[in-house]
Order: sequence, then structure tokens, then C-alpha cells
Amino acid sequence: MPEPAPGPSSPGSVILDLGPGIGALVLHAPPDLDGREIEISPHGRTTAPRTHSRVRPRNTGRQTQYAAVYPQLPAGTYTIWDHDDTPAATVTIHGGQVTATWWPRRPPQH
Repeated sequence: MPEPAPGPSSPGSVILDLGPGIGALVLHAPPDLDGREIEISPHGRTTAPRTHSRVRPRNTGRQTQYAAVYPQLPAGTYTIWDHDDTPAATVTIHGGQVTATWWPRRPPQH
């Protein structure tokens, strides 16, 4: 049975548990990726289990941004996957910090 798609998040609705050796990733995405599940895995370990998160609207007060959030990631370098076997980017997670990046590493359009 498919998972139901959650609606937009509200400010403060995502809890990140950061600490020594544990960080988080916020992967900003264009609106056309809304609802897509994006996988990440430890870089260079092609057979390692992958972690996925769904791109969803994130309400930040005056605007809506689209992002996938990956909480509680062990510090290290990760591959962001475009499809099952196509890497889109790499990102390094630092313990005690939230890392933000853009899909595929492009800044927002103003």
C-alpha cells in the first residue's frame, strides 16, 4: 500500500536531533519535484542502505519552499541520487550542524 502524501509543513514542525557525530540535511528542490522521494547513501558505498525523504512544501511564514529533510545523519559524505543508479550530487554532513544544499546544487532563482 502506498504511503499517503503529507501536506505542507508548518514552521517548527520538523525536529532535528543534532549532536556530536550527528547532523542533518535540508535538500532544497524546485516545486516540480513536490512529492518525489529522493534517496541518499554514504558516498563511495554503492551497496550501502539508502535513506529517503519526500520533497514537500515547507511553509516558512511569508513563502513556501520545497525541500526534503534528512534528520539524524551520521557525519560523513553522502551521494544524493537522481534515480536508482544516477548520482546527482555529493554533500558532506558535519556533526552538530544542519547542512543545506540545492537540487542539483543550484541556487534559488529570484
